[in-house]
Amino acid sequence: MDYNSKLSTQIRDLPRSGIRDFFELVIGRSDVISLGVGEPDKPTPWPIREAAIRSLEKGQTSYTSNLGLESLRVAISGYVENQFRVSYDPKKEILVTVGVSEALDIAFRALLNPGDEVIYHEPCYVSYAPSIKMAYGVPVVVETREENEFALMAADVEKAITPRTKIIALNFPTNPTGGIMPREELEKIAALAIKHDLIVFTDEIYCELLYDNRQHLSIAELPGMKERTVLLHGFSKAFAMTGWRLGYACAPAPLIEAMMKVHQYCMLCAPIMSQMAGLEALKMGASAYEDMRQSYEQRRNVIVSRLNGMGLHCFNPGGAFYVFPEIRSTGLTSKEFAIGLLEKKSVAVVPGTAFGAAGEGFVRCCYATAPELIVKAMDLMEEYVNEVRK
Repeated sequence: MDYNSKLSTQIRDLPRSGIRDFFELVIGRSDVISLGVGEPDKPTPWPIREAAIRSLEKGQTSYTSNLGLESLRVAISGYVENQFRVSYDPKKEILVTVGVSEALDIAFRALLNPGDEVIYHEPCYVSYAPSIKMAYGVPVVVETREENEFALMAADVEKAITPRTKIIALNFPTNPTGGIMPREELEKIAALAIKHDLIVFTDEIYCELLYDNRQHLSIAELPGMKERTVLLHGFSKAFAMTGWRLGYACAPAPLIEAMMKVHQYCMLCAPIMSQMAGLEALKMGASAYEDMRQSYEQRRNVIVSRLNGMGLHCFNPGGAFYVFPEIRSTGLTSKEFAIGLLEKKSVAVVPGTAFGAAGEGFVRCCYATAPELIVKAMDLMEEYVNEVRK
């Protein structure tokens, strides 16, 4: 049977995740120091785990409302108002999802018609373009540049807008660069969204992980933007809850209703045990992640200093837990550098091209790993850099 002829062309033509393809090379190797996997190196805080255990002991194993537990939505409403200074009605404007990935997917599916264009920035997390394509939209890439610390420039966005543009998708702080958005550029992008009557998706998954006393600003906070913004957030990064698969979307009621229609047929609801854990996480608030955030800031300082010291230029990222050093001075491509480093020094980083063509010449290093392993990995990387430059 010709299975290719049976597949959806939308799926058949999608590339596999560049991150996962690379880490197929790592599986089964116990000698590798990984600076590649984008998740916290600590387990979920105990009070959050304990809340899930208690829910199981009480036999709380049922479905919940499609929108999610009302108590969790109320807690999300309070958390978002405190974090982003925007108020959402927990009964109509909040949807609990199976991770932010599901929230992003169903938001695209709920809003896009075939041929609608979505402007997004690269380098970026690997799922944006595939999610747009699976919803029959057209991805429109705007590249961010190191000289702007990988912030998205409003002038570049404006050049990309056409009569088919429907959505601008933002993710700041950004995976893989750690870049953040200056207020002035965010305000200009908000003005463009209003002028052209566009919807904005803003993925805020790393917003708690900011450094150097920075304060996060969401585009949803800006005047005239709440009514045209889908705010996406979750528990994976700040609360070290990657495996719990719990996220949420906040948006005007008509948009949440449309997203809920997709959600109820493909997922029904997020697992109740995860939702109970999420409720405890929001009760803990910053106490659940502040020590970890401070530790990340110290690790960032170490890894940035070491990378620049070995001649791999790296800007000091303002958020998330990634650095994106430039490796062009070695004469290698991003993939060649990453494969060579893995094969010769047993250190795993991700080629920048996994995050789009704009990532060529860079690699992503995740510093959410033990400080002593970061030091060891930098020692080995410096050896490798010196060897390839000879």
